[in-house]
Amino acid sequence: MIHQFNFPTVVRFGEGVVRELGDYLKSQVSQRPLLITDGVVAKLAFFEKIMTDLKQQGLSPELFCDISKNPVKSDVTKGNRAYHEHENDAIIGLGGGAAMDGARAVALSINNTRDLLEYDELTGGDQYITEPVPLFVTVPTTAGTGSEVGRSAIISDDVTRKKHILFHPSLMAQIVFADPELTYELPPAVTAATGMDALTHNMEAYLAKNYHPMADGIALEGIRMISRSLEKAVKQPDAESRREMLLASLMGAVAFQKGLGVVHSLAHPLSALVDMHHGLANAICLPYGLGFNVAGFEDRFATIAQAMQLTNQNGEAVIEALFHLNEAIGLPTRLGEAGVIEEHLEELATLASEDFAHPNNPKPVSREDFVKLYTAAL
Repeated sequence: MIHQFNFPTVVRFGEGVVRELGDYLKSQVSQRPLLITDGVVAKLAFFEKIMTDLKQQGLSPELFCDISKNPVKSDVTKGNRAYHEHENDAIIGLGGGAAMDGARAVALSINNTRDLLEYDELTGGDQYITEPVPLFVTVPTTAGTGSEVGRSAIISDDVTRKKHILFHPSLMAQIVFADPELTYELPPAVTAATGMDALTHNMEAYLAKNYHPMADGIALEGIRMISRSLEKAVKQPDAESRREMLLASLMGAVAFQKGLGVVHSLAHPLSALVDMHHGLANAICLPYGLGFNVAGFEDRFATIAQAMQLTNQNGEAVIEALFHLNEAIGLPTRLGEAGVIEEHLEELATLASEDFAHPNNPKPVSREDFVKLYTAAL
């Protein structure tokens, strides 16, 4: 069989590397970049320093930070308006997954002028992405989604809250500045939730049914790095644990070009229906979703257990370790602890069954399966 493999863009990685941003922009003849982030990051000291440094280098950066926790189409419309009003010539996505998704969608919308949700890849909309995007650069500030190396954005409809995937090779950043120093001041709860998001990406990518042995290798190394670094990064963070988490997050996003699975289909409706943080949703759902996959894939789980350096190398040990890890880093292990009630379950199951991720799960997942999984996790 013939297979096609894709790997992402240029990555500049290391402490202090964000200071190269201004020189890079000037080398690309950009003078007026639009920095897109969220309202929390925009108030942090390191962000203010980035803006100051760019101005001192003769650039005229502008800020757009009206991005929702789970981005919606109206966020993108406002970002597009800001880009044109300020006559910007580049977009810098700086922050976590929400900021990256928002920035990438704004970049798409600048020269591609259909209604944004018409570009949904799941309905063939990627064929309409024909115009070039502006210079697009990403700077991650969390070790979670790995969106900095992605080629897609997940944007929800404002009314229905349904998630849409905007995907195209042209949406990949021309360069990534991955600076672990930008994650040093993350609070423990954010480090925990985003770290479990990264672990979920690596684990689901390794289990996904598509054939991609290079992604498998990257995913296993990501699992190994997170298993040894996440608790340290949450409880007693140091440079090494922050560095490993940022790199493992990036690796998870590289690996999941192979696909995701049942856990993400459980998590996405939780963000849409009860506005749960995506990383937290993945963290709670991970042991339940992976438990569904153990039977029939014991060899894969044995390899995951080996990467996690567990004494017992089997699926049951992996699931038990995931519950213990959530508890150790202060995250809930039940959906009921995060605001979900029994009345939500039927609608959650319907949304999950319609989600784009589970078709790549190693085994089929029915709506009844989703009801059972949500009930078990409640």
